[in-house]
Amino acid sequence: MDEKADQTRFESITHGSLDSLEVISLIKDFLEEEPNAEYRLLIGTDSHGKAGPHNNSSKTINLVTAVLVHRKGFGGKYFWLRKYVGNIHTLRDKIYAETMASIEFAGGFVPLLRKNLNGHSPNYLLEIHIDVGEHGDTREMIKEVVGMVTGSGFVAKTKPDAYAASYVADKHT
Repeated sequence: MDEKADQTRFESITHGSLDSLEVISLIKDFLEEEPNAEYRLLIGTDSHGKAGPHNNSSKTINLVTAVLVHRKGFGGKYFWLRKYVGNIHTLRDKIYAETMASIEFAGGFVPLLRKNLNGHSPNYLLEIHIDVGEHGDTREMIKEVVGMVTGSGFVAKTKPDAYAASYVADKHT
């Protein structure tokens, strides 16, 4: 993510269009406002565009990844970025694309955030929110995608606790 830092464009309702380093600076400032507070850094991806058995051609989906920083008892900030992914034929492809987008984002963004915090920030719990749940067509995929996330070294949350994906990212797809 270092080389792409200036090319990646995030959006924020409050701050408009930002690059990665601007987002990291805003998150750092937020964390440092109350260094003794409890924080959570949440990453989740949702997509728009139907993929299914009736779709025989390659389908492109609009993928939105949201990153939220939440201060317990206070609220938080969030930012999102958008990309388009093709070759999505099934619901499984779509869920995998969403999950991989979150894992890849976290793998690049989190080390950059840590580097910029220089070890002087409050601790935060990092979670990746996956847009799957016990109800609906995605229930049979829960173990697979949770395994992808935990195997990558992250904490996974599913619906109804996956609001970074199922609510925040969904709002911007």
